[in-house]
Amino acid sequence: MAAPVAAPAIHELSRGRRVGILLICSMSLLIVGLDVTIVNVALPSIGHDLGASVSGLQWVVDAYTLVLASLLMLSGSTADRLGRRRTFVVGLSVFSAGSLLCSLAPSLGLLVVFRMLQAVGGSMLNPVAMSIITNTFTDPRERAQAVGVWGAVVGISMALGPIVGGLLVTSAGWRSIFWINIPVGLVAITLALRSIPESKAPRARRFDPVGQLFMIVLFATLTFGIIEAPRRGWSSPAIVVSFCLAATALVGLILYEPRREDPLVDVRFFRSIPFTSATITAVAAFAALGGFLFLNTLYLQEVRGLSPLQAGVDTLPMAAMTVLASPVSGRIVGHRGARIPLVLAGIGLTAACAMLASIDAVTPFTWLFVAYVVFGLGFGLVNAPITNAAVSGMPRAQAGVASAVASTSRQVGQTLGVAVVGALVTTQVKGSAVDAGFATATHAAWWILAACGAVVLVLGLVATSRRALASARRTAAELNPEMLAHAQPGAR
Repeated sequence: MAAPVAAPAIHELSRGRRVGILLICSMSLLIVGLDVTIVNVALPSIGHDLGASVSGLQWVVDAYTLVLASLLMLSGSTADRLGRRRTFVVGLSVFSAGSLLCSLAPSLGLLVVFRMLQAVGGSMLNPVAMSIITNTFTDPRERAQAVGVWGAVVGISMALGPIVGGLLVTSAGWRSIFWINIPVGLVAITLALRSIPESKAPRARRFDPVGQLFMIVLFATLTFGIIEAPRRGWSSPAIVVSFCLAATALVGLILYEPRREDPLVDVRFFRSIPFTSATITAVAAFAALGGFLFLNTLYLQEVRGLSPLQAGVDTLPMAAMTVLASPVSGRIVGHRGARIPLVLAGIGLTAACAMLASIDAVTPFTWLFVAYVVFGLGFGLVNAPITNAAVSGMPRAQAGVASAVASTSRQVGQTLGVAVVGALVTTQVKGSAVDAGFATATHAAWWILAACGAVVLVLGLVATSRRALASARRTAAELNPEMLAHAQPGAR
């Protein structure tokens, strides 16, 4: 057998090869994004078939995002250590297997378990793919544009998800929504093995079991407490213990991580104001997205009586605007910086959620259409500056960890968005009744999501100030000393 030909180094790749790698990595984001939007469209059907309450449907969504958020940074550092392409392919394989099992789940409990398995694979996809992209596109402007394409895939998955999900649920039942991941996953595996060169960090980072345990306990107990408190009671022993454990894990993480040579979370990243702001912005923006998808799906199907396909078509304006705005945002970030897209994103998310805070069973669809368009524009603009701030100036050797922080923030935001708005609604509809009164019960939740948009707006101004940009330069120089030799005149 002939010896395998060594893969070319990243810097030797042609532009066409780099674009091909971007497209392959974007396929992983496509199936993960499809999974989120398709599952949301199918929630009412899952609830009817498996007898799930509102809190049960929350777990169908949050079991996935919870595990994803808990493992993203571990997967990012593992990819830097063991190989990014290898980790990426394993993630695609596990995600595809989990999707098959989800389609066969006979009960709500097993569906939740299989969703968690899906998330184990999913945790190896987006941060690792972004790490591959970061190491492939080394020019800052070219990288920002690549991130814009990456963000556009989020919108494409949203555009396809409701339509494809609606068609599948209407024609073949909710189980069929998981089938779409399998062929896409297999194609991505084949192309990845053929086209993506293997890459690792120059120095392997050691596994941080204590930090990983703190991370899992923090996210799991916080989410459990928020989702289950309306049903069990906020003062019940299980909920009190849950929140106490979450607080303990957070304190433990803060105190323990700086003491490690190779921490799960390198706290030095957060000395950069743009990086810290991007992390919080990701939580706020994706909390708005998670809450929007959850509330809007139940509203359109259970209150307005639309079929899954009709609900998907009605949500299409939001997805279409995200598709259009994401690459534009990437170009703006590459040429003029992050302030304009972040400020416009904050205004759009705040305005859209405020518009939806007054909906009832007879709200005109024209009003909903405008709100969806505004929300889509706002969300489409926010992704590129978040990702660019997360990886800009960070050592490429730690690209997996740095991008995983941003990805973790997105999943934490989406998890909390679903948990919080679901808890608010459940408190008022008494757990399982989803009827015309559901619309009124969502009003407070929509105002919470509008506040998330306001956070994006404020941080967009803070993160792009002169002081913030100076902190990013200092942090980059500290983490990446070789940059000092190439620093612009006057940079400090």
